[in-house]
Amino acid sequence: MTTIIMQPGQVSLKDWRTIYEGAPAVLHEDALPAVIASEQAVQRIIARNTPVYGINTGFGKLANVRIPDDQLAQLQHNIVISHAAGVGEPAPVNVIRLMMALKLASLGHGASGVKLETVKLLEAFLNEGITPVVPEKGSVGASGDLAPLSHMTMALIGLGDVLVDGKQMPAADAMAKASLTPLSLGPKEGLALLNGTQYSTAQALAGLFAAQHGFASALITGAMSTDAAKGSTAPMDPRIHALRGHQGQITVAAALRELLEGSTIRDSHLQCEKVQDPYCLRCQPQVMGAAFDLLNQAATTLLTEANGVSDNPLIFSDTDEALSGGNFHAEPVAFAADMIAMAVCEIGSLSERRIAMLVDPALSGLPAFLTPRPGLNSGFMIPQVTAAALVSENKQQAFPASVDSIPTSANQEDHVSMAAHGARRLAGMNTNLQHILAIELLIAVQGIDLHGDMKTSPHLETVRQTLRSEVPMLQDDRYMAKDMAAAFALISGSGLTGPVAEIFNPAQSGGASA
Repeated sequence: MTTIIMQPGQVSLKDWRTIYEGAPAVLHEDALPAVIASEQAVQRIIARNTPVYGINTGFGKLANVRIPDDQLAQLQHNIVISHAAGVGEPAPVNVIRLMMALKLASLGHGASGVKLETVKLLEAFLNEGITPVVPEKGSVGASGDLAPLSHMTMALIGLGDVLVDGKQMPAADAMAKASLTPLSLGPKEGLALLNGTQYSTAQALAGLFAAQHGFASALITGAMSTDAAKGSTAPMDPRIHALRGHQGQITVAAALRELLEGSTIRDSHLQCEKVQDPYCLRCQPQVMGAAFDLLNQAATTLLTEANGVSDNPLIFSDTDEALSGGNFHAEPVAFAADMIAMAVCEIGSLSERRIAMLVDPALSGLPAFLTPRPGLNSGFMIPQVTAAALVSENKQQAFPASVDSIPTSANQEDHVSMAAHGARRLAGMNTNLQHILAIELLIAVQGIDLHGDMKTSPHLETVRQTLRSEVPMLQDDRYMAKDMAAAFALISGSGLTGPVAEIFNPAQSGGASA
């Protein structure tokens, strides 16, 4: 797989996604002089023999405790082992790899005071496939993601466990097999590694990538439901959307027009007497367009965060200053995660309304529950119930995490972002969305098939045939969960989105490949 060469501050969203999908990553060699200069600045700051937070003082509420020079290494070691206090199941490997790459890029700015050796070891972990075991819970998103990043740092100093090729083992053993030497932390290094928003940002980016995929899938299933219900394409007329002006709305309408172009089902009812369709069909550009704009805004925020520096204090080597601030506060990430959660919730909600519309003969004009022989057969009655349950669950999960705060560290850290679990919940919400869309795919294709010889558009016919190669048309009741699982596999894969797969077209700013 192509290695991503990261120029700090200039890594594109596409490159972050590629790293998330498993690509190796290294810092651009141009970044290394700044890393060296930053570590040298720390040494000069220590030589002045004045108290500087995080370098020769305690942490948090203990910031006023001065630490002697001969205990500075122990100070950094202690903060790592004491802060490695996460709980829960291990976070996914791809999320932790992305977290490590984000930390590597942050250190590459040369504002954190770490040794070049530290940066190189983090690179080696990424490229040797050594992934620290990081419990998924324990961060409040300020002062940074302390517990998750401490578990990462534990592995770098040869403690804790790691995963290699799916096998869990002690970090020291994995490092020995890879001919790597555990890190001896210098002044400031422990704090630089465990302070920052990289865990929250990695979880949020993972949620964003899944939401973008779900969005594209929902355009496909929404277009298919429109054809199954013999819905009108007049609401997709570009003149309507140009007058309102929202770019997402304009983009979605254009995508739906393209997806439905050439449908003989659509052509068969162009002169019908029906005046308007339900909102779940007619307002797709407005609702999905708003979600599109929201996801793009979240992407902008997360890309900025991914390319920034969020530990504390920050080292300015040109003036030999260590400035304490609050870049570790993950409020921007928390807001972005909340926006993604709202978008995911609404995409699923609109899909479920289309499902409910199609199984209702009064609204769809199709047989009840889309079974040719209703009564004896229940057809798609209960899959709609399942979709409703998943939508309700996502609604509860969509409550903003960012509006909650619990003071920590004896009220020194008196306002926190809750970005970590706000981002982490997105995985489950996106899985729910994929199940909802899988149910819509089954039902929309069934509805299209019930139109007999009339065909949907060429784009959508390809999707229909792909599903039918796995799931035959429903005639009489059968084990429905198996069909739903097959549809879920198609939705969660990459083969159905076709012409809308690149609708978000992530920015290509910066980044390089080798």
